[in-house]
Amino acid sequence: MHNHSTLPHQLTRSVAAAALLLLQQPLAGATSAGYAALVRQVAPSVVTVLVQEQSEGAGQRAVERATGDTADSDARAFVRRMLTGPDGGNPLPGSTGSVLASGFIIDAAGLIVTNRHVIVGAGAVRVKLADGREVPGQIIGADATTDIALLKVSAGRLPALRLESSDKLSIGDPVIAIGNPFGLGQSVTAGILSARARVLEQDPYIDFLQTDAAINLGNSGGPLLSTDGAVVGVTTAIVSPSGGSVGLGFAIPAETVAAVVTELKAHGRVSRGYLGIEVQAMTPALARALLGRDSPAGALITNVDPKGPATGELAAGDVLLSVGATPVSFASLGRVVVRMAPGTTVDASVMRDGTQLSIAVTVGQLPDPPDNPLQSGGPDTWVANLDLGLANTTSEIRKALKAEAEIGGLIVTQLRHDGAGALAGLKIGDLITHAGTKRLDDVADLAGVSKPSAQLPLLLRIVRGGSPGFIAITGGEDR
Repeated sequence: MHNHSTLPHQLTRSVAAAALLLLQQPLAGATSAGYAALVRQVAPSVVTVLVQEQSEGAGQRAVERATGDTADSDARAFVRRMLTGPDGGNPLPGSTGSVLASGFIIDAAGLIVTNRHVIVGAGAVRVKLADGREVPGQIIGADATTDIALLKVSAGRLPALRLESSDKLSIGDPVIAIGNPFGLGQSVTAGILSARARVLEQDPYIDFLQTDAAINLGNSGGPLLSTDGAVVGVTTAIVSPSGGSVGLGFAIPAETVAAVVTELKAHGRVSRGYLGIEVQAMTPALARALLGRDSPAGALITNVDPKGPATGELAAGDVLLSVGATPVSFASLGRVVVRMAPGTTVDASVMRDGTQLSIAVTVGQLPDPPDNPLQSGGPDTWVANLDLGLANTTSEIRKALKAEAEIGGLIVTQLRHDGAGALAGLKIGDLITHAGTKRLDDVADLAGVSKPSAQLPLLLRIVRGGSPGFIAITGGEDR
């Protein structure tokens, strides 16, 4: 028996030549001709979705000015949704603007799939077809849980793509993505299916497909396709420290999309289950304290919505072990519950004060999130005696300002550069919570304030960057 070092030179050269020949062969699923024929087949079915945005609320504009260079970039470092068009930015404050995204035709009669986050809150939707025509788009329905929306256009018979289960693909199989990145026009990128069942923190209900095909701003809602021209996913998000593609793209699986589209066509929405509870993950220490064992199981309930379906049945401190016959954990609970039909009654197994109980709970209807929570702060009010503008806040605005623990408060939206507020050191985006010891809940609480002076200053408590402090407004710079 010979080892490799004693092989004859001729045999060694033969083995090397065979290895080189293997390396020169195309990978399984790839073609020497590339993807040109595939693109010619599917590209006419991919569209650009043009959305006329509603104008922003005053509070939202102030939040964006105050946090645009910090909070937004921090959030973008984890998951960047592909919302916008050529410059990846928002419309100018106080105006309406349009965003560009992608979609694809699934029915010759004009049904189009895109992402919900593309069209939510839209003032108007138009669809640009591959042949250059631009037509109005009607929103048939949208599903917040899966981020899928269904549009309808009237443009004669159109070339449609077919949805096919992503289960047909294996990790490593080639895929292509088609969309409108950065508003440049229809573009095609290629890669492989990198992973399955990825769960992103901001979308706990979806098991995403992961791909290294380049996906950028504007691709949102476009198709991820297999090499036989079937849609296996809808591109929707990327993980990126910069907002650009780094090879970590995510798509909603086509089988999920198909089920949602069926419901949207029939009802305009998808009914999903809801218990109205907040939970945290179990740890070995929590398991010892609450379950009497080291191995974590279930999900620890931290809050119960007082208006939710589980009020009076489940309680903070309960460990939820199963819902119906399905064991649950922090990671799986959301996906288990949303698949339950609202109105049905299920037995929830919980551990409470060392005793395992079976509690009947009626599943509620999962509410849709607000279209744009920051917009609900409304318009601003000019306070003449302080030379500044103020707007009411919402819990979402306070959270964006890192002041989620505060109750109420007013956000500074405008400042005259030589006015009393600016001279005292106030900044746009400051949250004003109190005047003296009086808590401020509405702009009317401060709109009629007297003009402050050095003799009668106005003491305001503000929160900036999450830190509270006091400012005395005197009308001058001696603060």
